[in-house]
Amino acid sequence: MSDVIRDLSELRLSYQKGELHEDQVQKNPHEQFLNWFNHALEIKLHEPYAMSLATANAQGRPHVRTVLLRGASEAGYDFYTNYDSQKGLDLGENPYAEILFYWPELERQIRIAGKVEKISEAESTDYYHKRPRDSQIAAHISTPQSGAIESREVLQSRFDALHDAVESKSTLDKPEFWGGYRLVPDHYEFWQGRPNRLHDRLSYERIEAQWTLQRLMP
Repeated sequence: MSDVIRDLSELRLSYQKGELHEDQVQKNPHEQFLNWFNHALEIKLHEPYAMSLATANAQGRPHVRTVLLRGASEAGYDFYTNYDSQKGLDLGENPYAEILFYWPELERQIRIAGKVEKISEAESTDYYHKRPRDSQIAAHISTPQSGAIESREVLQSRFDALHDAVESKSTLDKPEFWGGYRLVPDHYEFWQGRPNRLHDRLSYERIEAQWTLQRLMP
């Protein structure tokens, strides 16, 4: 196998699938998010609720990964994780983050930024018990998340041991180190690909409890 990457300079697409105009969007950015998100669900895109989550630690070193959106409301956008994961550690030091949805089939992208807070223990517990049983078990044994482990076999053996130990239990307690976060937005950007790289970018900013809309250069 060659260790030289091919020339990428000529690889490009022309975006032709839509337009985005100020008079076509909702005044409330969450309502505009729901318009696009529900359309992505309706046409059965693959995991349109998958989003990139960018965090940074106290030193400003960024980390980004894909997580799943598990709640969306005017209050904010919810995801769940191990509090001792890299994302949890980052948010403990720097509570600001950004999420990104990218749907190439629609040539659309949504960025949402804001401050992140933990959701209530009751909400976290309720969601935990909605997860498949094996996912509940995995949450218990996958700690510290992102920590080193000797092998896949060791991970599997931990899972199997706990699976057998709790087989007779009807419910599992939520781990104390696992739960939900909510990103409370103060900025949205809706991006629609356009020909000639003259993309449509509409930005919402929260200023004194009001949303202002403006067009951005592509």
